[in-house]
Amino acid sequence: MAKTKEKAPALTDFRDLVAHLEKGPKPDRSKWRIGTEHEKFAFYRDTLEPVPFEGERGIGALLKGLANSYGWTPVFEGDNIIALKQGMASITLEPGGQFELSGAPLEHLHQTCSETGTHLAQLRDVAGKLGIAFLGLGFSPKWALEETPIMPKGRYKIMRDYMGKVGRLGRQMMFRSCTVQTNLDFASEADMVKKFRVALALQPIATALFANSPFAEGRLNGFLSYRAHVWTDTDPDRTGMLPFVFEEGMGFERYAAYALDVPMYFAYRDGKYVDCSGLSFRDFMAGKLSALPGERPTEKDWEDHLTTIFPEVRLKTFLEMRGADAGPWSRLCALPAFWAGILYCDAALEAAWSLVKSWTAEERESLRRAVPVLGLKAPIKGVTVRDIAQATLAISRQGLKSRAMLDSSGMDETHFLGELDDIAATGVTPAERLIERFNTEWRRDVRPAFEACAY
Repeated sequence: MAKTKEKAPALTDFRDLVAHLEKGPKPDRSKWRIGTEHEKFAFYRDTLEPVPFEGERGIGALLKGLANSYGWTPVFEGDNIIALKQGMASITLEPGGQFELSGAPLEHLHQTCSETGTHLAQLRDVAGKLGIAFLGLGFSPKWALEETPIMPKGRYKIMRDYMGKVGRLGRQMMFRSCTVQTNLDFASEADMVKKFRVALALQPIATALFANSPFAEGRLNGFLSYRAHVWTDTDPDRTGMLPFVFEEGMGFERYAAYALDVPMYFAYRDGKYVDCSGLSFRDFMAGKLSALPGERPTEKDWEDHLTTIFPEVRLKTFLEMRGADAGPWSRLCALPAFWAGILYCDAALEAAWSLVKSWTAEERESLRRAVPVLGLKAPIKGVTVRDIAQATLAISRQGLKSRAMLDSSGMDETHFLGELDDIAATGVTPAERLIERFNTEWRRDVRPAFEACAY
């Protein structure tokens, strides 16, 4: 007789939500890991057009090719292959076909860069045969929203429809932006709070160092990081700098209370996404959700809900840094280096906290909004972001030195910061370098970016 699948227990009490977050701390720092996620735009090399999901040369065919050639396990939604898994790593699709590697949790940055290199080599092999290439920019430089394909994932239709009700730029974020992110661990609740505060305050510094999205629809868009600007008008209920993180009493309970009051997007039932957009997770816990009458959430529903919250730093059972534009291979390795150096060394964390602890909520928010336009020239407390960036990079470098994680040739992790050191020293962001080329050698034509910024 077939064994019936046990039903997951329902969450009925607020403490159940907190308990999930309390699974995060890793007191043994030898178990701390670095996870890196990076997105890129797929385009046809011959026409510079975006790649749709369907067709012999589509995203679906690319995923199948990677599965067949390199042993990735396909993940399906209905009849569509929508992701790949291999060990702890996965390849997923963002709404407009942005191709994302969610890397495995790794011990050090040498492994991160090796993982990135392997991924890009596999892509070049399989995608090259389909005439597909990939672009490392923070925002789609040429295609209008109407020209951007839509991936066949149920949650994205729900999000797309809801985005039109809550902010002016949410759909731009979904379909036309690309980021690089880093996931890092914490030892305890107190360690989480300190890291959360430092990471939130310094997120605009990372945004400036990685600013790489000055184009939209074939023209300059007036920003150095248009991706970062888009996030300021996406959905105020689930984005931003989270001032409460800096208040007394911050901890797992406080974050769970915040997340509980973020409106829902969906619930996943029987292989399908149920539209719960705008509904209350509190009602869900009380069995009063109109979309699923009488049902209560499981821990998986809570995990899913936490993934639909998009502040500049996000708490799950780890902390996720979300402030940087996508860019070339070198900067895909530089972002985790920047953050691991600061957050994985106690002395570095304390030094970084000393830099930012006097900043007010208003100053942090002002900085967040100034950086997309002014980059490293944005002001904060009588200095510029460039000054803070140089100080922060020095702290990160010292933190990486103290980690003393060496590769096979005896080199530590500090060299991954080299490109960021150059950006901070010159005060010129990657976006400003692209703007200079656009105005001179490219003769105000964005098409050369597809070669200059391709992987």
